[in-house]
Amino acid sequence: MFSPNFSQMDWSISWDESYLNAYKEVFRALCLIPILHYVIAFMVIWVVFLYNFLEFHFFQDFFSGFRGAPVALTFHPTSHIYHGVVSKCKILHGRYLATPWLSSPHFQTTFLNFFGNPPAFSYRRQLFHASDGGTIALDWLTSSDISRGAFEVNHTISKEDTTPLVVVIPGLTSDSTSSYIKHLAFGLAKHGWNVVVSNHRGLGGVSITSDCFYNAGWTEDARVVIDYLHHQYPKAPLFAIGTSIGANILVKYLGEDREKVPVAGAVAICSPWDLLIGDRFICRRLLQKLYDRALTIGLQGYAKLHEPRYSLLANWEGIRKTVDTYYRRSTSTPYVLNVSVPLLCISALDDPVCTREAIPWDECRANKNIVLATIKHGGHLAFFEGITGSRLWWVRATDEFLGVLHSSSHMHKKKTEITEQKASIESSIDQGPYVNVGEDGMVAAVGSAHAGNKSVEHFTGLGSIQDKTVLGTEQTQQQTEAKSDVAGSGGEVSGECSSLQRIKCFDVIAASKRWLNHLLFRKNGKSVWLLVYIAIITSWPILGSALRIFSRKKKLRNFSAATSHRR
Repeated sequence: MFSPNFSQMDWSISWDESYLNAYKEVFRALCLIPILHYVIAFMVIWVVFLYNFLEFHFFQDFFSGFRGAPVALTFHPTSHIYHGVVSKCKILHGRYLATPWLSSPHFQTTFLNFFGNPPAFSYRRQLFHASDGGTIALDWLTSSDISRGAFEVNHTISKEDTTPLVVVIPGLTSDSTSSYIKHLAFGLAKHGWNVVVSNHRGLGGVSITSDCFYNAGWTEDARVVIDYLHHQYPKAPLFAIGTSIGANILVKYLGEDREKVPVAGAVAICSPWDLLIGDRFICRRLLQKLYDRALTIGLQGYAKLHEPRYSLLANWEGIRKTVDTYYRRSTSTPYVLNVSVPLLCISALDDPVCTREAIPWDECRANKNIVLATIKHGGHLAFFEGITGSRLWWVRATDEFLGVLHSSSHMHKKKTEITEQKASIESSIDQGPYVNVGEDGMVAAVGSAHAGNKSVEHFTGLGSIQDKTVLGTEQTQQQTEAKSDVAGSGGEVSGECSSLQRIKCFDVIAASKRWLNHLLFRKNGKSVWLLVYIAIITSWPILGSALRIFSRKKKLRNFSAATSHRR
């Protein structure tokens, strides 16, 4: 009765033994394979993994015949910047092929930061002092420095120089010595442009001299430096280039000031655009976390370098805002639609630091002043090209764009702000002591918006004419009354004396009025003097009548005394 169970157990045991025998045979076969083959297989698997992990595109370039990827342009259909400038740029309408042995965005970005093949030259340093006591290092490289062949910077730019001037705003922890900045400065200076790199506070070997530091949304330093350069060299067309965080600062500044910026054209390279999206992206994958760590190390070095100044501000109280609030307020995307300057934006779709997810495609397409150029490959601020990797594609594209823009009629010109006239009389009086005397003798206040030099001259002339008219009328009346009322010699003498006294009185009053006019124009903003002046002018007829009555009584008294003396 137990035979079926025993047969089942025998069958399972035989089945297990067959499995073991099969595994033994496989193991024996694997042992017959040489170790070298295992090493090769492991290396192949590792290479495939790294190829995808590091986002290589060598085989894509190889199978495409190394023709490169075309540049994609995004712009408004009626954009005058595209049709008048970008349409003439051959580089932006061509293709970009990365250096074959750097056909990875991570390889390009790493090679740029550690090697970069920068050209050799020296800057001329100028220290710019901000109003809050901060110090900004301005590093100059002029076209004459490159053309002379000896890279010794002793040349100064005259105030009347018309050579185009380019302001460069570096990235987060970059300065004028960074490889890509030197590539850009040398390329522009070689083609006849003057370049000045505006280093961030505390970078470029300059200490922090105030309690204000730079950040991704701080546009005041860029604003004051650009205004200073425009004031110093008013005849030189002024352009601006921002890279990485510097591009975010530049776009935000252009959107904040709109038409008031003195910049003729601008270029933004690899801008992060939306810092909140960028923060989420850089903490997403392992490679991005490595970049985040690298940026953190750079900022830690910056903080350690200026630790004494930071220690003064270490115990901050009352701060309730989060990091996300800082990212939102520092983001340049909300200001894209307000940009009124010809702006070329260049970004790589495989940028490992600034993700393509943050690119404001719709905003750039809606603004007629912006042309967005996106490239499939390039990394972050790299875009190496050529077999040796000695050139940066975006430097050539920027140079060509600015050159075509400079020779065109599409350069932006700063518009002066026009002050509107105030309609309220009370507010006009409060703003400045300017009055206008009408033909009917009425006195009305005029706002300071119309009180320029011409208005002041007009008012002063009108006041002097009025003084002369009143004085002449009173003199005529007095002389007529003296001739008709006085018949004797004594009366004539006394009448003439009284007339001379009245004339002197009017001269004193007229001089007082002129003195008040002069005082009023020197004391702008003193409304009480304006009210005193108006009171004197409006009460002048009453005062004149009282003086005439007083003079007539005096003449009658003198005439009566002379008559009684004759009798």
